[in-house]
Amino acid sequence: QVQLVESGGGLVQPGGSLRLSCEASGFILDYYAIGWFRQAPGKEREGVGCTNDDGSIYYADSLKGRFTISRDNAKNTVYLQMASLKPNDTAVYYCARGGLCSWYDDEYDAWGQGTQVTVSS
Repeated sequence: QVQLVESGGGLVQPGGSLRLSCEASGFILDYYAIGWFRQAPGKEREGVGCTNDDGSIYYADSLKGRFTISRDNAKNTVYLQMASLKPNDTAVYYCARGGLCSWYDDEYDAWGQGTQVTVSS
């Protein structure tokens, strides 16, 4: 069945880096967009960025320059490289499958379980 599994979260100090992975199974990643979202405690889920099947990539304006999305279709995996992390980046990070990149989470039909990222000294 269709499955997305995030990994790579953890505790990191401010200014540090983390790379999250989103491993897909049950479908061919080449044909889909994968979006990254995050949800901080007490806040609504927000879009982080997305990669389309054609390789185009989009980022939330506030995160450009710090976050980088890449995909390895051969490994059926999408990555989210995060740098210069700040305490307000603390959130559960999710990846999701869609037909095309969108900032609306109801445009995605499969979600991972999420991975916790905590930025704290």
